[in-house]
Amino acid sequence: MGLVQAAARLPEADLGTSVLDALDRLRVAITMFDADERLSYSNTHYNYLFRSLPPFESLIGATYESIVRLELSGGEITESVAANAEAFVAERRRQLLEGDFRPLDIPLADGRIIELKSRPTGEGGRILLWSDATYSRRLLTRLEDTIEMTVDAFAYWSERDRLTMCNTSFAEVHGLASPDAACGLSFAELMDHAVDRDKFVLDGPRTLWLERRLDAHRAPVGALTVSTTAGDSFLVRERATRGGGSVTVLTDVSEHHRAESALAEQTRALERTKRALQKSKSVAKRRASYLADLTRRLDAAETEADTAKATLLRTMSHELKTPLNAVIGFADLLRSSPDRFGPEEVGEYAGLIHIAGNNLLRLINQILDLTKIAAGRYPFHREPVAVGAVLARALESNVGRAEAKSLNVDSSRCASELLVDADESALTAMLGQLIENAVNYTQAGGSVVLSAVREEGCVRIAVEDNGPGVAEADLERILEPFEQVGRGTSDHSAGAGLGLPIVKGLVELHEGTLTLQSALGKGFKATLEFPST
Repeated sequence: MGLVQAAARLPEADLGTSVLDALDRLRVAITMFDADERLSYSNTHYNYLFRSLPPFESLIGATYESIVRLELSGGEITESVAANAEAFVAERRRQLLEGDFRPLDIPLADGRIIELKSRPTGEGGRILLWSDATYSRRLLTRLEDTIEMTVDAFAYWSERDRLTMCNTSFAEVHGLASPDAACGLSFAELMDHAVDRDKFVLDGPRTLWLERRLDAHRAPVGALTVSTTAGDSFLVRERATRGGGSVTVLTDVSEHHRAESALAEQTRALERTKRALQKSKSVAKRRASYLADLTRRLDAAETEADTAKATLLRTMSHELKTPLNAVIGFADLLRSSPDRFGPEEVGEYAGLIHIAGNNLLRLINQILDLTKIAAGRYPFHREPVAVGAVLARALESNVGRAEAKSLNVDSSRCASELLVDADESALTAMLGQLIENAVNYTQAGGSVVLSAVREEGCVRIAVEDNGPGVAEADLERILEPFEQVGRGTSDHSAGAGLGLPIVKGLVELHEGTLTLQSALGKGFKATLEFPST
């Protein structure tokens, strides 16, 4: 029975306040068409969505195709769709006749996006539901843009294990031209496609490799490493979402695998050397002693390499995972219940994603800078630089945090017109890092003193605070990458332990030195010393 017929059976006094009145108050348009595709009912919201159409009462009895053409002629449909009017009409009629409940988006010229759903009624007719989906589509677009910008390969799967969203990196790794070509595939179909195109190195029979991959995907939290035929390696992490679907993240760990392979080769070479030594019993005592000493050194180097590798992988995993989990977590939250949040909440979560992304980018940039310095490839151009101007710029980027903690920052001890032969961007980075450390670690109401002088044939620039300080025994250790020492405050966010090592590396490129002075409870002072021009 149709809605209009059901309403007609109510007492006449109830018609305007019950079913029909309730339908007219909905913020969703409802239209019904009979078996001949003619309009038999519409609520008032339909005219709100398509404001150029005549009142819906005058459209009763009109065919669906004629109404679609009225929508096109009214100028409310975007020009790109209107230019292919016949294809648009055919697609609309196909959706109506098939009762396809999958949404069909209709873009309007004023920027709105109308979502249209169709389903059959029990009398051979069709009922159409129209709703304004502009806000949710924009949120989806922003989420897609965010995922596309990430360095990892991302994919989201529905509760039926169908790919609903991925970025270009994910599609390319699995041998597909674009995310659109991947969406809609099941996980098993995608893996078969990738293996058929020889995208992955199979460490065993195809069936067992696919089964292991599928087991990790189906687990609430799964992880494994895969290698591509192009020579890359990826850490694959799988996690179930609250909505019944799952997310897949592929992180490029090729460099880690190459380092592990090199270490394994060195270990094999060491074993060959040990075996050779054991067979060379007739070698003279002096040579045997020398080789034994060399073996001990190689053992120590191997142990040190293992420790360094473990420290690097553990620290990198933690420091990268923390902001990345924030990005994934808030993105999942927005995706799972987009209609549950207002603009303020969406803005807040987007801000948190932005902060986590910036933290991740900063860590990666610090690692790249440290790598360039160690390899001697840091871009470097020395020229006379005004120290006062660089200090002012570095201080300006930290003034907000200093004011928030009511810190007294004194820069009166900086000699005017003082020049130093340095790379300006490198000097700015060094001073910015030292000032940021002082502001972050100094308790509220404390003080930070900046000084710059020329004496004893060199230029000395110092940043000093009266914070809790660092034990003297730890001063040398915190100049090593990823080494951190708490300074007794609770109102700062600890970094990855890369700031001071980068400053040390940059000043040494200038043939200068970084000197640290501190003791527990007696503040902290960092001094950069440059050769005088």
